[in-house]
Amino acid sequence: MEYQYWNPEIEKMKRPELEALQLEKLKTAVGWALRTPFYKERLRKAGITGSGDIKSLADLRRIPYTTKNDLRDAFPYGLLSISRDDVVRLHASSGTTGTPTTIYFSREDLKRWAGYVARCIYGTGCTKTDVFQNMITYGLFTGGLGFHSGGEEVGMMVIPSGSGNTTRQFKLMQDFGTTVVHATPSFLLHVESIMRAEGVSRDSIRLRKAFAGAEPYSEDTRKRIEELLKIDVYNSYGLSEMNGPGVAFECQLKNGLHLWEDGYIGEIIDPETLEPLKDGETGELVLTCLCREATPILRYRTRDLSSFYTEPCACGRTHRRLRRITGRTDDMLIINGVNVFPSQIEEVIMAMKEVGNNYLIVLDKEGVLDRLVIKVEAGPSIFTDDARQMNALKEKIRKTLQASITINPRVELHESGSLPVSEGKAKRVQDNRPKDL
Repeated sequence: MEYQYWNPEIEKMKRPELEALQLEKLKTAVGWALRTPFYKERLRKAGITGSGDIKSLADLRRIPYTTKNDLRDAFPYGLLSISRDDVVRLHASSGTTGTPTTIYFSREDLKRWAGYVARCIYGTGCTKTDVFQNMITYGLFTGGLGFHSGGEEVGMMVIPSGSGNTTRQFKLMQDFGTTVVHATPSFLLHVESIMRAEGVSRDSIRLRKAFAGAEPYSEDTRKRIEELLKIDVYNSYGLSEMNGPGVAFECQLKNGLHLWEDGYIGEIIDPETLEPLKDGETGELVLTCLCREATPILRYRTRDLSSFYTEPCACGRTHRRLRRITGRTDDMLIINGVNVFPSQIEEVIMAMKEVGNNYLIVLDKEGVLDRLVIKVEAGPSIFTDDARQMNALKEKIRKTLQASITINPRVELHESGSLPVSEGKAKRVQDNRPKDL
């Protein structure tokens, strides 16, 4: 296989040189941070009053962790390191659970961000000859404009179709010869089901690749999308606190996400003790942004669970690879005292060929105990009036889930297309348990 590199000098840089570059960029980032009200006080307490206090990458550990609550407490301008007159864009979380987290960008910040996203896109084998349809939410959410700018940087024709309106998405694909799309994995599954329902022929579209992100999903879900749509699906990782997309991405080998270490320093820690873990051990990902001046963020606790590969990638890139995000520490469900991640349930369901593309996890109370109900759509060829066949499938799902999560769930089978579909981030968990218990 012939690999593509957007910036081969950086992407294949020898580790000692890459770490030296990280150190210089870390010093610069600390200098930016010291201009903010939030970090000026926090770093002073840690004995850091200037970038010269950072003498090695090991000094990173002198810097306290930053959390989402810190970002909310600093709202609106406590993390701004430049004049508001020099800010050209802001992105923010929805703020539906409280004060939003807000990130500001200078003109140079946006150029750097577009470069990292272009590196991701080009590294999957895309070129300026591709037509890129961005089927993700635009606006304050970083995924829309982030991928849009990266696609333009590569030179692709970008169609800013946004999310939803699946019928119109097909029309755009057919009219303009779309070859690459960006969407959530749940929406890609929805696209396939609508194709079947509306009789859209796979031969009528030229689609060959998709970038999937914004929500955790299993390898079995990726394989299902690839088989149903006959495309290559590449895993994308990013978060608004670190610009958005462009933090880490799969190369053409699709074997782990290259973390762009000239822009971000990654650590894996034990979420309970906050101590560093060895490469290969799974824990919480902590990131330091080296490439954004307007809103510098140091040692941010992402709450995402992952680990680093210990061996280098065959593509020749030297930047370490993250394993697929398996879930979030704050997404963990405690069911009758047992810790369960929704990703564990998805992994079981999506590995079964007999089930459809949608499912729902429902939690209720039954007396003093928690009750777990898994609602699953049966595949269109499976849902029949034959009770024995349906009961056999329910029992297969129940037993396989129980073996995986050690909890005996109740399984409900539903007709294909009958469960609610989210065209943005999928809402897979419905927790109806009283909050005071």
